[in-house]
Amino acid sequence: MAEVKNSAPPRGGGWTRFVTARPRLTLLVALVITALSVLAGSGVADRMGSGGWQDPDAESTYATKVLEREFPASQPNLLLLVDAGKTGVDAPAVAAEAARLAERLDAEPGVTGVGSYWTTKSPALRSEDGRQAVIAARIQGEEKAAGETLERIAPEFRGAHGPVEVSLGGPVAVQHEMQTIIQEDLLRAEMIALPITLVLLVMVFGSAVAALLPLGVGIVAILGTNAVLRGLTEFTDVSVFAMNLTTALGLGLAIDYALFIVRRFREELDAGADTRTAVATTLRTAGRTVLFSALTVAVSLAAMMVFPQYFLRSFAYAGIAVVLLAATAALTLLPAALLLLGPRVNALDLRKLFRRKGAGSGEAAGSGKAAGAGWARAATLVMRRAPVFAVATIVGLVLLGLPFLNVSLGTADDRQLPVGSESRVVQDALRHDFPGSPGGALTVLAEGRATPAQYADYRERIDALPGTVRVDGPLVQGTDAYFTVLADGEAVGPEAKALVDELRAEPAPFETSVTGTAAVLTDSQDAIAERLPWALGIIVVVTLVLVFLLTGSVLIPVQAVVLNALSLTAMFGAMVWVFQEGHLSGLLGFTSTGDIETTLPVLMFCVAFGLSMDYGVFLLSRIKEEYDATGDHEHSVRFGLSRTGGLITAAAVILAVVMVAIGTSRVTNTKMLGLGIALAVLMDAMVVRSLLVPSVMKLTGRLTWWAPGPLRRLHDRFGISEGGETISAPAADSADSADSADGAASGREKVPAGT
Repeated sequence: MAEVKNSAPPRGGGWTRFVTARPRLTLLVALVITALSVLAGSGVADRMGSGGWQDPDAESTYATKVLEREFPASQPNLLLLVDAGKTGVDAPAVAAEAARLAERLDAEPGVTGVGSYWTTKSPALRSEDGRQAVIAARIQGEEKAAGETLERIAPEFRGAHGPVEVSLGGPVAVQHEMQTIIQEDLLRAEMIALPITLVLLVMVFGSAVAALLPLGVGIVAILGTNAVLRGLTEFTDVSVFAMNLTTALGLGLAIDYALFIVRRFREELDAGADTRTAVATTLRTAGRTVLFSALTVAVSLAAMMVFPQYFLRSFAYAGIAVVLLAATAALTLLPAALLLLGPRVNALDLRKLFRRKGAGSGEAAGSGKAAGAGWARAATLVMRRAPVFAVATIVGLVLLGLPFLNVSLGTADDRQLPVGSESRVVQDALRHDFPGSPGGALTVLAEGRATPAQYADYRERIDALPGTVRVDGPLVQGTDAYFTVLADGEAVGPEAKALVDELRAEPAPFETSVTGTAAVLTDSQDAIAERLPWALGIIVVVTLVLVFLLTGSVLIPVQAVVLNALSLTAMFGAMVWVFQEGHLSGLLGFTSTGDIETTLPVLMFCVAFGLSMDYGVFLLSRIKEEYDATGDHEHSVRFGLSRTGGLITAAAVILAVVMVAIGTSRVTNTKMLGLGIALAVLMDAMVVRSLLVPSVMKLTGRLTWWAPGPLRRLHDRFGISEGGETISAPAADSADSADSADGAASGREKVPAGT
């Protein structure tokens, strides 16, 4: 027996009464909290870091910290590129000026380990043409403190000094410049996204008043999240990259949720409901779907908490905060505003300028009867040829994802920055004009007492390892020492990574720890590989449970996970084809390094999977609602797509606009994040939800809603229900009876199959 919804008027629940009891007070409190959030979140970007790719508990991290403390000159993070031009770096006047610069740098507070070509005569610190040389130093302190020191001393050393020109580079300069560029790019992205989003919302809603509501919810979510992140910086490291996700999800999800709620509210008004009843029905139906959707997105983002890298954890902090705040604003401020506006939500209908006299009143794109009939016809066509559409779509998505099989994971470096940035220019000069591979050397830390003979024997053995070009050292201080090992090939190439494993496996009469670029990458990849099954398990299990609670079906949750994963194939394929292999690099303005930063696939999967579930929940909830009311499987699929197809497409286009605005960043990783997720949400909305979901549901038929008896009873007790009363009606399947329906005010009509 299927449960069919009674047409009794909806009863306002406790939450409805709470948020609508004093709407003006609710909005006033929200305004005060938002103003406080502006104050609390001010300057948040200045307190964030631009690193966080390393595992803090890894061997390489431990070795780096010990070397920084005991041998600061072994870990320089500031490089002064001294350009003498045609005079040459060996000219007496140039050498004297370089000595003065090094002396001044050594006298700066917070700077240690100063060395230069002129004091060491190391050929690695002199360009091959003799025009440039390097002064190296270490700025002490954590990332934020080092950045502040750099800001203080940079103006004193940058520029012309007698016969030389000085530019600043090194890891601390790269990170500081990246942080500055990200902040500038984020502001530009917001300036691009906000007006375009407003125009699109006006096109979707028609009404300028209705279009402003989602933007208001998004702004509240973004400002609130900035305040949360500002508080977190007092206790833990937070990546500045997370600011981009805050803006993207704050606008994107707020617009999704507001679109869904405002659209349902207007449906109820059009069906003849009074304002309070329309708000109550909207919260009881669309409101519960929004809450459920927010939980699924938050879980996908929370899975990044299992990784040790603070780069990934930062996106979890920002994502969870912005999702929950967007949902909270949509479920509190929006109903209060709708209650006060009532039918005036349709005011300032700008589409009247283009509408023929007597045309319909301000329905959202895809939500009017004509548009809904168009989506119904599309669903009918797809279900009529379900095997063809299912197979063709799956094959197409798999083919788009094939380039990802050739993914090469690496580490981020200065080439993320635009070509003309100062620190990038310095690193490019070191990379192309100096001997060796800058940053490519490995360092072996030796702890414990040893004799000179033991050090010499160990040096001979590691010098004989495959892939070793040269070994320098040891440099001994007390009971500690270190060796510098230059690997063959690129800094993070396969030879260097293999040498890391060989060095760690080589026996020694003292404790050894290996660090360097290749060692950091190896440890980071190991940490991700170790925890990735846990993250995927959390996402899959929680998604299965939540979708079961929504639908009461055993098959639909499995379909949701598989189809969501398929929707991401184009994103992963494009990630490799465009950013790793360098296609379109000239058009998009980035430098391909031949690999993808190790953490980015994990980040993009979690974000894109959560957003895909967001659209999936909107569609499934409406299909489920109609199926509970009619017991007609094909009609319910057709009805759900007719009511949400335009809505989901509009939401996806708007979110894609926001992500593309983020993708205009001059930092390659941010560009990849923005453009990749934009592609993923468009593929999900326009291909998976429009073609794959209806064709697969047609193929599974009434089995779609099956669940064994114990699980049906579990769903009856704990499943997500829309409230209201149900009555029994004959049905040919054993679907459970979640109380999910439209209510009498919705004006449900049968969607014709043949139109």
